[in-house]
Amino acid sequence: MAADPKPRVGIERLAYYVPPEIQTSEYIAAASGIPRDVIEQKFGIKQRHKAGPGEQVSDMGLEACRRALGDLDPGKLDLVVYCGSEYKDYYLYNLAAHVAERLGARNANAFEIHSLCSCGVWSLKVLKSMMLADPELRNVLLFTSSKETDVVDLSNQRSRFMFNFGDGAAAALLRRDGERNIILETRMITDGRFAADVAVYGVGSRNWHRLDSLDRSQRSLDLADPASMKERLDPISLGNFCSVVADAAARSGYEGKIDFLAPIFMKRSILGGILSNLGLREEQTFVLEDFGHCQSADAYIACVEGEKAGRLKDGDLAVLFGAGTGYTWAATAVKWGPAD
Repeated sequence: MAADPKPRVGIERLAYYVPPEIQTSEYIAAASGIPRDVIEQKFGIKQRHKAGPGEQVSDMGLEACRRALGDLDPGKLDLVVYCGSEYKDYYLYNLAAHVAERLGARNANAFEIHSLCSCGVWSLKVLKSMMLADPELRNVLLFTSSKETDVVDLSNQRSRFMFNFGDGAAAALLRRDGERNIILETRMITDGRFAADVAVYGVGSRNWHRLDSLDRSQRSLDLADPASMKERLDPISLGNFCSVVADAAARSGYEGKIDFLAPIFMKRSILGGILSNLGLREEQTFVLEDFGHCQSADAYIACVEGEKAGRLKDGDLAVLFGAGTGYTWAATAVKWGPAD
């Protein structure tokens, strides 16, 4: 009698949602006082999507979840997990449970994972491990959503590296013993020296007594010392990106055999440096210049669009990677297409 196949977890379907309103590089230039060609060339963004005041983080997440579910009955979900922005509809509430309820996932538990912009990549490892350990977790829905354009002040030059934020959401339907897009290995690097470099400094337990006097600057993402962060980050970031990507592939048994990179948003020059270091071409990735940085959704959007463009194909070894202020770099390898 043949042995049972080794348990595995696959991504049954990836989907994303972005709001219809567009803010062009011209808009960002006018609002920030930075020339348009600098926004496009140095910042790497041609346009971004902007959610209106009536469209919340949960609304975008719900739409991405519905698209990822396809024809699966939400009642068959065992778990719904949110891994998006910590800027949510409300302060200190369970957005995962909210979306699960609206989705009709009546039999699912729900919780959240937070690691800023690397969380979408890292959460694939967390949920894969849970699903392999617990046979009752067969259908799991992971989603991310971000409306961080609200908390990035384009007039604050200290936060200019975040002017590329765009709004949007993405979701992944994960299946135990899935038949396609098998999740392989993950690698993360954490450097806690950067933990407090970026924050909304006016909100939190340190400043609870001052909430009634917060102005826009104190309610927005900010950098304590941009020059210091750049001085410390620039020498290590490219190496850490390349390291986590290469290690995720090698740990999966595909050392030096990457076919497609699904990146976090970054300008072409930095992405080009990563591709060159790994011996890859631009045709083996997807540049997110028309989306902006949708937090943890970036790599998922890149996979969907890369597949549409014929760059990500069945049989490819795809590596999804991201980085989050704090600072973490993470990558997860996925064997794309039908399982071997």
